[in-house]
Amino acid sequence: MRLIIIGSLNGQIGAASKIAMARGAKVSIVEDIESALQALRAGQGADVIMADIRLDIRKLVDCLASERINVPVVACGLGNDADAAVSAIRCGAKEYIPLPPDPELIAAVLEAVTEESHAIVHRDPVMAATIRLADQIAQSDATIMINGESGTGKELLAHHIHQKSRRAKNKFISVNCAAIPEHLLESELFGHEKGAFTGAVARRIGKFEEANGGTLLLDEISEMDPRLQAKLLRVIQEREVDRVGGTAPVKVDIRLIATSNRDLEEAVRQGVFREDLFFRLNVVTIRVPALRERADDIELLAEFFVTKYSALNSVPLRALSVAAREKLHSHAWRGNVRELENAMHRSVLLAEGPEITPDAILLSFNTTREGIANAYNEENSAIANGAVAGAAAVRRFVGRTVSEVERDLIIETLQHCLGNRTHAANILGISIRTLRNKLKQYTEEGVPVPMPGEQMEATA
Repeated sequence: MRLIIIGSLNGQIGAASKIAMARGAKVSIVEDIESALQALRAGQGADVIMADIRLDIRKLVDCLASERINVPVVACGLGNDADAAVSAIRCGAKEYIPLPPDPELIAAVLEAVTEESHAIVHRDPVMAATIRLADQIAQSDATIMINGESGTGKELLAHHIHQKSRRAKNKFISVNCAAIPEHLLESELFGHEKGAFTGAVARRIGKFEEANGGTLLLDEISEMDPRLQAKLLRVIQEREVDRVGGTAPVKVDIRLIATSNRDLEEAVRQGVFREDLFFRLNVVTIRVPALRERADDIELLAEFFVTKYSALNSVPLRALSVAAREKLHSHAWRGNVRELENAMHRSVLLAEGPEITPDAILLSFNTTREGIANAYNEENSAIANGAVAGAAAVRRFVGRTVSEVERDLIIETLQHCLGNRTHAANILGISIRTLRNKLKQYTEEGVPVPMPGEQMEATA
């Protein structure tokens, strides 16, 4: 475990550090949030951050999110201050630890926060066969392509492979190629040098360099722009990256795993995915079965999620009624495990009485498992796949207004451009005047908007 401690922890920093190291953690201590962010940008990496409650926890969490640095934060404060604990959790901290530190409490919290349930819950023979194949190839350094519908757990399987590999003690870095705009993905993957573009006031290490010695997951690689695919092909062949604006290549030693919920062979035929890159990635292919193909796991996973969310929401643990179990088995689960998890989370919150009944299980699609299975067996199954993926993409925006989505896109782009308005406007395809008017509106609405100088210091 890699741990970063920020602040003095009310003078208890030495004790907390010793306890963590005694539990096998590699500890780095920094004075403030900016120093922690600098270390993470430089590729140091961390599995968890312990931060003094007197620091700006919300700023820390927001900065991590804006730079897509996925590290949980644990806040620490003097004594059992309930108000401080609630405030920290509301600001985005995963847990609160009272000081002076208790060895068993620190060990339990760090283990719970970093675990994130990477174990793959299953008992169905179909899924068991998939896990066996993953275990068999994990020890090699071969590039792996993981296919499967949205929500089946492709990233979870990639993490499982990393943990079973010779690189398990090193970093596992994940990049969602579909979630990052095309103009930002290149510097996200390969990094950039100071002055590479307007607003690039300092060097930033890319994900390839950050994953050096470990595993890099390129999630939903089929969504990558063809121009960037060519650069990725060279990196895979040469095992070296060129930072944006750099003058010399940087050698990297990584194990590459890619995922896709699309048929890449069909994408090659359509000309949207490079054939040479496809063959480079397709050394070993693992297909994660859809939830409807692993029916024995439906109840097991449902009970797992009920237990998890009952504890998280501090509600009584209720069993699934017989009728509820029948409803789960009859459903199509077009969103797979992700849809099941969301349904169980809702049922925990809505259930009344001693059991979870069918009324508490609200499902997204009124379709049966048999019906959807037949659809996938028909000649036009590729079209059905596209419809399911499209529906899943649309559901991510349901319940949000256009202005909310636009606001998030503008703020995130501005964050990546280090606060530079001109560069952000160019990427967004709008005039600088329009951008400034939008930012003025957000400021008046109380939405935090990074200032150029302030943001340059935060993301250098």
